[in-house]
Amino acid sequence: MEKDGKSNLEEVVSIDSEEDTTPKIGENADTKEDITPKIGMEFDSEDEAYLYYNIYAGYVGFSIRRDWLNRSKTDKTTIISRKYCCFKAGYKKEVAYDGKKSRMELRCGCEAQMVISRQKNGKYRITLFEAKHNHEVVTPRSKHKLPSQRKISAAQAAEAELANRSGIRQKLVFEFMSKQAGGRENLGFTLKDISNHLQSKRMREMKEGEAFTLIHYFEMRKSENASFFYEIQLDVDDQITNIFWADPKMVVDYDLFGDVVCFDTTYRTNKNRRPLAPIIGVNHHRQTVVFGAALLYDETAETFSWLFRTLLKVMCGKKPVTIFTDQDPAMAKAIAEVLPESHHRLCRWHIYQNALKKLNSYFQSSNSFAAEFKSCMCDHEYEDDFFQAWESMLDKHGLQENSWLKFIFEVREKWAMSF
Repeated sequence: MEKDGKSNLEEVVSIDSEEDTTPKIGENADTKEDITPKIGMEFDSEDEAYLYYNIYAGYVGFSIRRDWLNRSKTDKTTIISRKYCCFKAGYKKEVAYDGKKSRMELRCGCEAQMVISRQKNGKYRITLFEAKHNHEVVTPRSKHKLPSQRKISAAQAAEAELANRSGIRQKLVFEFMSKQAGGRENLGFTLKDISNHLQSKRMREMKEGEAFTLIHYFEMRKSENASFFYEIQLDVDDQITNIFWADPKMVVDYDLFGDVVCFDTTYRTNKNRRPLAPIIGVNHHRQTVVFGAALLYDETAETFSWLFRTLLKVMCGKKPVTIFTDQDPAMAKAIAEVLPESHHRLCRWHIYQNALKKLNSYFQSSNSFAAEFKSCMCDHEYEDDFFQAWESMLDKHGLQENSWLKFIFEVREKWAMSF
């Protein structure tokens, strides 16, 4: 920092590389006094002023945000003055209660701020600085949680992306990187930042890569046959999330055989792990027919609701009489919302596969358990026979208190033959 009141940002901010623009306190600025903004300091650009104030804020323990600005009347791209303030400045506007849970109020009218003005030489000078806060600042161990202090460097982003492609969970990646940095407080970002970065990258790849190719293919099919249908759902950032398509034959098959539908998301692509959701049934020759298919971003109730509404849209509103799914509660919620008249039933194949996972030791230790469990699902036409066989199986193998079997028994109307 120059003694005449001008700041040399290079003495205070060091940049690791061209890709990593995270400011760090340099060797010549290791005390609060060294980096405290002072009226009269000048910066080469508005961005430099922001970086400087943000470094100071991180050192003190608060977050900043850009407030008002004034632009030149002759050149709207030129900023002539700007205010940076504490993120707790001002007060939240009161709005009518809409029944939704409101976020915790953070703003408390803090007056801490820094104002810069553009000079005739093109530089930006600090014309107002207020250091006092009306709230407690955070400790050094918590400053990485502050919004303006959080940033993933290019190297950290590459490491997270590599781990994600290898199938490592985000939480494990975050914990490993925290240990490398000597603790979460030294990492510079949170687990949510990792999740947001990977999600954004995945959506960019879908939009620019496979998704572009897929949409181009759909447009080609639609130009060949106007009855070809596809629909895409975008998020708030106009990024592709869900895709559904059905050709004319699928629509005709659904009209003929769509009374019973099976919906499954256990198929996945090998790269982006986006659930592939075929909607299938059987024809009068007991052959599998496909009524439509979708690539889904996730397996939430909102996504499934969008898919079922889109299915009804292309199928002229015809709802299936019965729909078979696995035990996903999100699917059950979406079916109850969009297809309340349809009978929701559980696929016995999925139930048996879950039984192999939940009760593996009993399948391995007993020669009769597998046959008894299958018999309860498929062999009993009357309810009394089912109850008797179920109780006999539980008593024989000591499974009266098994939580998974209790849950399955509660929804027996959705899978047992006798119901």
